[in-house]
Amino acid sequence: MAETVFHQAGHSSESVKTSIAIAEVNSSLGSDRVRWLAKRLAVAAWLLMAIGSATRVANAGLACPDWPLCYGQAVPWTQMNWQVFLEWFHRLDAAVVAFGALGLAGTAVRFRRELPGWVVPATVAALALVVLQAGLGALTVTELLRFDVVTAHLGTALAFLALLVAIAAGLTPQQASGTAAGLAGWALLAAITIDVQSLIGGIVGSRWAVHQCLEGDQLCGVLHTHFWGIVPAVLTIGILLIMAWRTPALNPRLRSLRSLIALLLVAQLAIGYSTYHFQLRVAGLTVLHEAIAAALLASLVAFTVWAGRDRLRESPDGLTA
Repeated sequence: MAETVFHQAGHSSESVKTSIAIAEVNSSLGSDRVRWLAKRLAVAAWLLMAIGSATRVANAGLACPDWPLCYGQAVPWTQMNWQVFLEWFHRLDAAVVAFGALGLAGTAVRFRRELPGWVVPATVAALALVVLQAGLGALTVTELLRFDVVTAHLGTALAFLALLVAIAAGLTPQQASGTAAGLAGWALLAAITIDVQSLIGGIVGSRWAVHQCLEGDQLCGVLHTHFWGIVPAVLTIGILLIMAWRTPALNPRLRSLRSLIALLLVAQLAIGYSTYHFQLRVAGLTVLHEAIAAALLASLVAFTVWAGRDRLRESPDGLTA
C-alpha cells in the first residue's frame, strides 16, 4: 500500500514537472514569436516613415488625389510617374504594416496565458495606433496636407515605432547586473526630448518654414524653436552618455546601444546643419535627417526599457537574479 502511494506521489511529481516544462516552452515560444514580429514591424515602420518623408520632400503628398485608392484604382498604371509611385508605394507599405500589427496583436492574444500581462494591451495599443494612423493618412489627403494633420500623422508614427521597440525590448531575455537601473530615467527624458524635437521638425517641414523664413522672413519663430530645441536634446543625451560611460559593469547590450546613440547624435547634428546650409535643396539629406531622428528615438526607447529592467531581484532561496 505504501509502495503504491509512493508510486502515485512520484507519478504526480513527474506530471507537475512535465506541466511546468510545457508551460516554460510555451512561454518561450510566445515571447519569441511576439518579439520576432515586433522587431520586424519596427524596422518596417521606420522604413515607412522614411518613405513618407521622401514623399513629402518630393511634393508627392497629393499625387494620389483620392484615398484609399489612387485615381480610383488599386494600381494607377496610366497616371504612374515618380510622384504617384512614391505616394502609392507609401500607402502599400502602410497596408503591409497594418496587417503586420494585426498579426502581432493576434499572436499576443493566442499566447496570452504564457506572456507577461502587459504584452496583450501593448500590442492592441499598437494596432489602435495603426488604425489612427490610417485615419490621419486619409485626412492628410482630404485636408490637402494641412500642417497640423501632417504633424499628428508623424507623431502617431513615432509613437507606433516607440511602442514596437518597447515591446521587443521588454521581451528580450536579459541577465541583470544591477548597475544601469538609474540610467532609465535619463534615457526616457532624452527620448521625450527627441520626440518633441522631431514633432517641431515636422511642423517646420510641413509648413516649409525654412524657405519662408529665408525668403520672406515668415515663420522664423517656428524655425528658431526647432533650433533651440537642439539644446535640451543634446544636453539630456550627453548626460545619459556620460553616466553610461561612468557606469561600472554595464550590460554589453547597453554598451552597444550607448555607442550607437552617440554615433546617431553626431550624425544627426552634422546632417541637420548640412540640411539647413543647403536650404533643403538636397532632398536626400532631409529624408536622412528625419530617418536618423526616428532611429535615435528607437535607440533611446530600447535603452530605457533595458536599463529599467537591469535590476537585481531576490529569489525565494535568497539568491539574486
